[in-house]
Amino acid sequence: MSAIADLRPLAQRREQRAWYWYDWANSAFVTSVQTVLFAPYLISVAEDADPIRLFGGAVAPGALPSFVVTASTILSALLLPLVGAIADRTTHKRRLLAGFAWAGAAAGALLFFAVDGNWQVGAVSMVIANICLGASGTVNDAFLPLIADEADRDRVSSRGWAFGYLGGGLLLAITLAVVLLHDTFGLTEEMAVRLSMLAAAVWWAAFTVVPLLGLQDHPPVHLVPSGSTDGDTSSGFGGLVRASFGQLWATLKDLRNYPMALTFLLAYLFFNDGIQTVIYAASTYGEKQLGFGTSVLIGTILLVQFVAFFGALLFGRLAARVGAKRVILGGLVVWMLIVTVALFLPEKALVPFLAMGVAIGIVLGGTQALARSYFSLLIPRGREGEFFSFYHAMDRGTSWFGTLTFGLVYQITDSYRPAIFALIAFFVIGGALLLRVDTARGMREAGNS
Repeated sequence: MSAIADLRPLAQRREQRAWYWYDWANSAFVTSVQTVLFAPYLISVAEDADPIRLFGGAVAPGALPSFVVTASTILSALLLPLVGAIADRTTHKRRLLAGFAWAGAAAGALLFFAVDGNWQVGAVSMVIANICLGASGTVNDAFLPLIADEADRDRVSSRGWAFGYLGGGLLLAITLAVVLLHDTFGLTEEMAVRLSMLAAAVWWAAFTVVPLLGLQDHPPVHLVPSGSTDGDTSSGFGGLVRASFGQLWATLKDLRNYPMALTFLLAYLFFNDGIQTVIYAASTYGEKQLGFGTSVLIGTILLVQFVAFFGALLFGRLAARVGAKRVILGGLVVWMLIVTVALFLPEKALVPFLAMGVAIGIVLGGTQALARSYFSLLIPRGREGEFFSFYHAMDRGTSWFGTLTFGLVYQITDSYRPAIFALIAFFVIGGALLLRVDTARGMREAGNS
């Protein structure tokens, strides 16, 4: 009797290729709208409105985007664990992914209608879009352990991040061309920005079709007892939500049984906050401290995006040789060097500034991609959604530590140089905690090979 070929690796590769496209889809919205266009546009809309009052207090237009992002961050941190529990208990994960993505894209598209002082539309739309972005990211990351074996996850995660940076950089280049050359296209600058934000939302929605069609439904496994005997579909969506609350509570009580996963989450809290703050502060540092104009900053943003594509692939290959943990630690050392160099970078020194941008691009995509795949080794089968929801909640719920540190040091010293150098503490603490993570023990605790 002839042996039957194992077609599972072939099916996994097909799902992996489809999965990459969700990073491509949502990264364009993150890069073009969240990072570049939203804050200045909402400020300009709010400046045309009557005095803004929230919860009985006056709000300056310039502070409004920060409050919007903070509100969406807090709500995301509260809601994502429930989203993760629902993802673990449903067979229809790809539809859940697409549903959150399309809801977020629809909310993002409403930014087009934030005009004539109507800042409320922009604020509410962005809060909803950010929450849906986090929810879809939780479900998307939960697919990684389902479509890739332990030994293959660094490669798969790195390619997903690389795809994301390539897609985000491509749309950002088009967006900046439209905005900067708006007269050439017969557009006002305001209309160019509005159309660019709409295009990013359409991009997000359109490319989500690829993972929806290419991924497969994966039934729940190893469910945590929650007092519900019907699991997924027999009692409808209401029963699913009730059972998910039960699973979430059971998992929270059970977290102490996964000390290595918890230690990694704590390490991630610090080093990821450092990374996010460097990215947040880079344009301010380049303009206010080093004296570069808008064109140089825009060019540097694009440089970082496209270098990050190759950086993610490079880190994936290095991880295959020496292991993800070592490569992440090496990346954190490079981040320490970056903020140290920034402390002494001369004003108007273009070549060193661009070289620093290249260094950021190399470690940016690679560090984040490997953090995702490494964490997947430390989480138990069947609870991917919940654990990745904690991962995203840790990212969103604590992402203000770094910016607070940056702001306080600037307030004390009146210089951005010590402010950006102070972020080295986040990489040192994050690296020290990561050194305490025993990979083999963590995988045994989670029941992984």
